[in-house]
Amino acid sequence: MTDVLDLWFDPSRCLINGNWVAPAGGRHLPLHNPSTGERIGSIARGAAEDVDAAVAAAHVAWQGTWGKTTAVERGRLLFKLRELVLEKVEDLARIEAIDVGKPLKQARADAIALARYLEFYGGAADKLHGDTIPYLDGYTVYTLREPHGVTGHIVPWNYPMQIIGRSVGAALATGNACVLKPAEDACLTALAFADLAVKAGLPAGALNVVPGLGAEAGAALSAHPGVHHVSFTGSVATGVQVQTAAARNVVPVTLELGGKSPQLVFADADLDAALPFLVNAGIQNAGQTCSASSRILVHRSIQDRLVQRMAERYTALKVGPALADLDVGPLISARQQGIVSSFLDRGDDLEKVAEGSFQDAPEGGSYVRPTLFAGVSPSHTLARDEIFGPVQVVIPFDDEDEAVAIANGTDYGLVASIWSRDGARQLRLARKIRSGQIFINNYGAGGGVELPFGGIGTSGHGREKGFEALYGFTTLKTVAAYHG
Repeated sequence: MTDVLDLWFDPSRCLINGNWVAPAGGRHLPLHNPSTGERIGSIARGAAEDVDAAVAAAHVAWQGTWGKTTAVERGRLLFKLRELVLEKVEDLARIEAIDVGKPLKQARADAIALARYLEFYGGAADKLHGDTIPYLDGYTVYTLREPHGVTGHIVPWNYPMQIIGRSVGAALATGNACVLKPAEDACLTALAFADLAVKAGLPAGALNVVPGLGAEAGAALSAHPGVHHVSFTGSVATGVQVQTAAARNVVPVTLELGGKSPQLVFADADLDAALPFLVNAGIQNAGQTCSASSRILVHRSIQDRLVQRMAERYTALKVGPALADLDVGPLISARQQGIVSSFLDRGDDLEKVAEGSFQDAPEGGSYVRPTLFAGVSPSHTLARDEIFGPVQVVIPFDDEDEAVAIANGTDYGLVASIWSRDGARQLRLARKIRSGQIFINNYGAGGGVELPFGGIGTSGHGREKGFEALYGFTTLKTVAAYHG
């Protein structure tokens, strides 16, 4: 398959108030294929003026047509959008594979997940309600769930479709009007989604999309006084900047940031069941996943056996172009390739037990070999810092207390898993490990659409996915009526 983009929309424009318009400054950004390094097009370089126009359009929609749309009708529109996404699954998968660099099968799974988010939130749109509260004699007290109003969504490059589904999908379901700023490194499926939303009949201004640089369009959106809620997925450093900017307007923020997620493997674990999860959770999307499991904590008594079996899987991994649909594709950019390579250089003092191999990987692509290190100290850089590449470290422990201490020994707390047949141990550790999600004898890397997802510590705050996302995109109003 050749890496040719066949787009039915114009990526050089912004979607504002239902219209595809050129960026106000007339500037554009180059778009590169990470599998080859070749330039494949241009995208709009939106700026503060474009964000102003998008926010203004969103206000009109929220206070007008979109704000008057019933919950039932909002759900039906999301269902219609879902059907359009399903019709375009193969096109969306191909676009995402070329744009992001992930293997085609992973991109296809993301497109299907986007449709599932729209199905879930479309069905939930009219299921969100308040409560009645017993109070003093002569009073009727109840609560209402109402949209924030205009919500800003800053989406990263690693999983555009999935994160749009869980963020924008939930915000639209609850009646918010959205302004989306996709990542400049990979925004094509965000624009494709916006085009399908228009075709589905979403009112003008309910969804606006402004591509551009984070330091320009992203900064303008997070600091905009007309935005009532900001959702951000990305790095810790940028998340702090987004939250600081939003705080000046006293605006709530949902942050889904980094991770250094551990899997704890005890001596009684079913290794046959665990192995696919242990490896796949580290190499999916070339390790460019906030919930990637980059730390494998193993009981010392089975360390050698586990390392040997993981090494067998690693040496069989094939790395190549996204459309070749191998195990691992390229990293998003040469810059990211450099970052991951520098981490690998810092592992020169470690035991490197296995690597994957390249298969027809073009010289200009941003490739690195998946790499497994063993016998790593919990204090080593590779065991503490988020690498955002296909690198895993195996860390031994001697007992439960040490395992928990190592698991909790970073500033992150996004996902963790426990591999053990001991039910009491499973429940003990699920309480002791500091993490937003705990998996027992499995690893979901975020889990299904229905499962609330988010972190603690520097992994962020707030929850996406499931009904918790609907609560996050609404504000609670209490009404206390005295009637004598």
